[in-house]
Amino acid sequence: MPSPSPTLRALLLAGLCLPLMAGANFRYAEDRGPALVDPLFATSMGEARVHELIFESLYTDDQNLAPVPLLASGVVVEDGGRSALVTLRAGVQWHDGKPLRPEDVVFTIAALKDPGTMSPEAGRVAFIDRAEAVGTNQVRLHFVQPESRPQEKLYFKILPAHRFTGTAISRNDAFHTRPIGTGPYQLSRFQPDNSIQLTATSQSGRQPQIPEVVMREVSDKNYQAKLLLYESLEALVRVLPRDLAILQNTDGVELYPYQTNSWWYVGFNLTRTPYDDVRVRKGLSLLVDGAALLAPVGTGELISGPYVPSSPYYNHNVKPLQQDSGAARALLEDAGYTRVDGRWHTPKGEPMALRLAAPRGLESAQEVIINLQSQLVAQGVQVQVEFLDEAGWKARVWRQHDFDMVLGQWSFDRSEDIREQFHSQGTRNFGGYNNPDVDRLLDEARASLDPTEKKAKLREVHLRTHEDAPMVFLWTMDSYSAVANTVRNVSVHPFYYFTWVRDWRLE
Repeated sequence: MPSPSPTLRALLLAGLCLPLMAGANFRYAEDRGPALVDPLFATSMGEARVHELIFESLYTDDQNLAPVPLLASGVVVEDGGRSALVTLRAGVQWHDGKPLRPEDVVFTIAALKDPGTMSPEAGRVAFIDRAEAVGTNQVRLHFVQPESRPQEKLYFKILPAHRFTGTAISRNDAFHTRPIGTGPYQLSRFQPDNSIQLTATSQSGRQPQIPEVVMREVSDKNYQAKLLLYESLEALVRVLPRDLAILQNTDGVELYPYQTNSWWYVGFNLTRTPYDDVRVRKGLSLLVDGAALLAPVGTGELISGPYVPSSPYYNHNVKPLQQDSGAARALLEDAGYTRVDGRWHTPKGEPMALRLAAPRGLESAQEVIINLQSQLVAQGVQVQVEFLDEAGWKARVWRQHDFDMVLGQWSFDRSEDIREQFHSQGTRNFGGYNNPDVDRLLDEARASLDPTEKKAKLREVHLRTHEDAPMVFLWTMDSYSAVANTVRNVSVHPFYYFTWVRDWRLE
């Protein structure tokens, strides 16, 4: 093992890495630690990974990504799919020793649905009309529309009702810094450097073989791979493309490829002029060279709509956009724009200018957005780039809708439910997209009991959103996790990462 560089040595001495404790803990890096720990308010994949360690759902995935019972022991569909009786697994306890009760499931659903909670995860239970406890170990779910396989939607995390005073949950609730769940780990403490220490528990079943997990906040991604190389981390959730070669050829490190239901996009603000004009959106989209943006940051596949190509809902008859300055010019001129001395001007004769924002914590966002700015400037469009921290992103983009275009990434679980992003009433539709036909198709697909019918409707959604261009659909990236070979039996879940962590062990 080579000696650390002066810069890395300084980083180690500064306390950004835990001392080596072989066999005692598993340390992994996140760009930033969660501000709060509550699955009601999950807004990032880093938070989702911590939640997977602490909390559990009624159903989870097996290694083939098929639904299997977790907190539930089974479900019986009743009344032609209008309701279902869920039986809870016996002997499950919360981390404080209290038993899991049907009332906890009822409470969780009510909290997610309560408008006072304002949960971005509310869409996960939108298919449930109401829930009621039945005896000491069962819950009856009543559905908005008949459900033939409700277990495929019972992936939302369950919370302890006894730790709350009502279903309208505040983001400032004390639970967020002292959470308890039924998962394989319980939160031990927040470290001063924003890292989180979690300790194994056996209260909900088979005890994990790794006694302690530590999430380390390492905001500088340039150092994350180095920390793994110098044995100050056991894992990187996602390896940067530039680090793949060195890690692939390093003794002591294993790479684990995995597919994700995530994709990149550039979204328009359809609530303001001129982005409410589909000609302008399509024209700007055709000025973008997606392949050239992807090449410097990794490998992947260009997409033409809101699904990944491996999805059954991806419409392969719809091809990804290719940069076409001629077609872009025809659309912009039809919308009243003129190109003078290589610069586009609005119908009022002003230079065309836009503000392009990206979340500061999005991996590789800086390289992509700077290259996107260069592409648009070269095509005659002035671009002001803004990088927003988490608070700024939530305020400016989610609440105030104060942007022209944004660079972002959506990540989905196995359900690939895009309704919250593209339905006019969706909780994550911050761009203001509104197409009544898409609303209808999304509603009908969610209600459909026929997988073939659902597939057809969502492929039509793919086509309609492509034609409406509420965003530039960019790519899905190839992903690799890097794990020290002292960690054995590793299986990485493509969305939640830690789903099968009970099987992992340290040597």
